[in-house]
Parts: sequence; C-alpha cells; structure tokens
Amino acid sequence: MKNISFTPLGDGAIVIDFGEGIGLEKNELILEWQYAIEANPFPGFIEAVPAYTTLTIFYDPVSVGTDFPYETVKNALQNLPIKNQQTARKAKIVEIPVCYEEPFALDLAFVAEQNGLTKHEVIQLHSDNVYHVYFLGFAPGFPFLGGMNEKLSTPRRSSPRLKIPGGAVGIAGGQTGIYPLTSPGGWQIIGRTPLQLFDVNTNPPTLILPGDQIRFVPISKEDYAAWEEKS
Repeated sequence: MKNISFTPLGDGAIVIDFGEGIGLEKNELILEWQYAIEANPFPGFIEAVPAYTTLTIFYDPVSVGTDFPYETVKNALQNLPIKNQQTARKAKIVEIPVCYEEPFALDLAFVAEQNGLTKHEVIQLHSDNVYHVYFLGFAPGFPFLGGMNEKLSTPRRSSPRLKIPGGAVGIAGGQTGIYPLTSPGGWQIIGRTPLQLFDVNTNPPTLILPGDQIRFVPISKEDYAAWEEKS
C-alpha cells in the first residue's frame, strides 16, 4: 500500500491514487488492481476506470449495504488479492491500418513542417513504434497511447475542428491517438484507419483495451477502400 492513497469522489466513487509520474510499471500495477477488483467484486460494485496515475471505482452506496459505504468499500479494496491478477486478461498486439494520404491526412504537412521533417519521415516515425495503451477516455474507445517518437511532438490546433471523422489518427503534444467516433477535436490529423474501434453491439465494445499494444501499418487509398468494402 506504499504511495497509494484512497479519496472519496462524491457518494458513489473512490479514487485510488498511485502517485505522481507516468510509466509502464505503474500502468501495470493500476491494471492489476482493476483486474483484482473485477475478479473479486464487492456488493454494489459498478465499474473500475483506469487513468495514467489513478483508478476510480464506482459503486452503488445503497447496494453496499452498510451505514458507511465509503469506509466499507475502502476496507474491501485494501484487502484485495492483487498479485498476478493481470493474467485475468491477456494483453494483445493490435495492428491498425492507417492511410496517411489525402484526403485523410489533414495536418500531415503541418506536422512535418513543424518538426523539420518530410511527410515520409513523419509516416515512418509514426508507424515504426509500438505503442502502449494506458487507458481509454475522452470518447468511447479513444486510446491514450505512450511511446510516440519525440520528433513528432506537435501542439494541438489553435482552433479545434467541429467534426473529426471516426478513425482519424492524430497528434497532440507528445501523444498520438485515434478518434473512434465522429466528434469535435483539436488534434493534428495525420491519417485515418478504416477499422471500427467502438461498436456497442460487441463484447467488449472496444477493439482496444488498456494494457494492449498498438502498431500502425501504413496502407494506400486503394487498400483503405478495400477495407471499407469488407466491413
């Protein structure tokens, strides 16, 4: 329990804080806690939501069944069997096909110019790495990834777009991500994937889960069209 703290969030959630700093080891610990809670749910448990340095546990205080639900939940969490719980879900490597060509690469030229690179170099640097999925957020199925080459770091757009298509691959600061659904957004768009990242009719509804790894695979416009025809 060293460097781990518990804080109430309203009357139906508790935040487990694992301390400052972002890294793979901390993310693995957070996910181990998530899997342990899901494998050993307490009365009233609803959901465990991981982030970079925290894990938020949502619960129904009435279903907890005691006069002091927060203390009851906190005690249950402090007595969880944490070790080796990550084996409950085996992480996978997901290959994401991406077309980095027009009309999908809305900001590829800007990212290249901003960093003194050619478009080809941006594509190569972006697709060479394997990215770790820390958590999902912002929109259903939106993966927050670690591992982008620092040479690609680019500020967000000064004026966000009102409509970013689902599947758009973007860069914001030192991060890269994929918009799973059409939504507003301010990330610099460098390509698009034909894959559907979120489908409410599947279980789980997200193609990518925390703890997974991603590799971007460049494809042509013709390949993109073929992917769409198959889906």
